Amino acid sequence: MSRTRAIHFLVLLGFLWGCDGGVQVQSYEVLRTLPHDPTAYTQGLIFHDGFFFESTGRYGTSSVRKVDPETGEVLLSVELEDTQFGEGLALVGSELFQLTWKAGQAFVYDLESLALKRTLQYEGEGWGLCYDGEALFMSDGSDRLYRRDPGTFEVLGEVAVTKDGFPVWRINELECVGGEIYANVFQTTDIIRIEKATGRVLAQIDGFQLSARARRANDPEALFNGIAYDPGRDIFFVTGKLWQELFEIRLN
Repeated sequence: MSRTRAIHFLVLLGFLWGCDGGVQVQSYEVLRTLPHDPTAYTQGLIFHDGFFFESTGRYGTSSVRKVDPETGEVLLSVELEDTQFGEGLALVGSELFQLTWKAGQAFVYDLESLALKRTLQYEGEGWGLCYDGEALFMSDGSDRLYRRDPGTFEVLGEVAVTKDGFPVWRINELECVGGEIYANVFQTTDIIRIEKATGRVLAQIDGFQLSARARRANDPEALFNGIAYDPGRDIFFVTGKLWQELFEIRLN
């Protein structure tokens, strides 16, 4: 590798591991710490009508569930087959859409009963999912967000996510909020705030202190993941895979 190429590679590597560059680092305050099921390998998180709806992953333990925020109690749960690895979760009207990692299937459930209504097919991996009121946005671990039709799951378009002009890879759990998308970056403690129309990263939220505070399983995959938004109070809930805590935060 030439010196020039080596420098370019190191610059890109530094970016991927969290260099801030010109992007704003957005602060927050922790309002409350809530209980979270320490066995939940959190892949998708939604707050709706006073409850959490959560998608959990790993083969043999994947599920979609309704959870009491105050106690962490699982009120209703549907287990996936052992061959399915649950991923992102989105609410569209009265239906929940759950991705799978490598099976190329999205499951659509009734919000009230969690009864399976239909199964949709797609190509590639499923990571994060959110709904902006018109379309679904889906991540697949790359630097792309795919805009999908909620009725057919057809890809309507895509946008490349960039931070200071460089691509951001490993985009994971998503939360649509107005004209922006909040996303966990897999294997980091960062949440990035993405301009939906352009893919440009507007700000970065450093979750290191939350990650350091959280009690978790002794597991290398017990990582920061899970974002839910409460529009009524303009607050976020964040957690991690196999964490015992879920944090209620307000962005500054």
